[in-house]
Amino acid sequence: MMIYDISRLLNANTPTWPGDTPFSYNLTWSQEETGSVNVGQITTSCHTATHVDAPFHFKDNGMTIEQLPLELFVGDALVIDVTTKDEITPRDFEGLDLSDVRRVILKTDTWTDDVFPEKIPLIDPELGPFFLENGIELLGVDLPSVDPLDSKTLDTHHSLLQNGVHILEGLKLKDIQPGTYHLTALPLKIEGADGSPVRAILQG
Repeated sequence: MMIYDISRLLNANTPTWPGDTPFSYNLTWSQEETGSVNVGQITTSCHTATHVDAPFHFKDNGMTIEQLPLELFVGDALVIDVTTKDEITPRDFEGLDLSDVRRVILKTDTWTDDVFPEKIPLIDPELGPFFLENGIELLGVDLPSVDPLDSKTLDTHHSLLQNGVHILEGLKLKDIQPGTYHLTALPLKIEGADGSPVRAILQG
């Protein structure tokens, strides 16, 4: 079974939301200084690169990251190719068998390099009730957000939450073919956090 790393690399050049905290790693203690080990520290936004959104990110009384059910982020996931779409709606799922699907990953190929995208496809808020009707509980995307980059209302975030769908953003899917894989994308157990970086992999 092949393992595909679908996480974005974290380093000083990792693009982040304009104005948000950039990623940095610094060696605070060297082996020379300690006599035994190197010890580093990281600084980053919770929404840099590949990450899970907690509902608290966009709803004050929403669940924080350590409260999310872990089974959502481990299990079979259906990767769907929507690379030709400027807008992704329930119509794009016509003809697909979703009877045993709990996790959907949308491959847009919009964010394929190490520059923050200027424009991304529109993800229709109607996917929220559509996913609920079909038993889908996790949406993964290769985008920095499921809403337009300039959105303040975050209609799709709220629609997904209202319909029991959790959000995995910032995936790297350039070399992934459509189909069913086993997903692992566990968020860190950070008390009270609005999101968390993840190391996301597909097996298949």
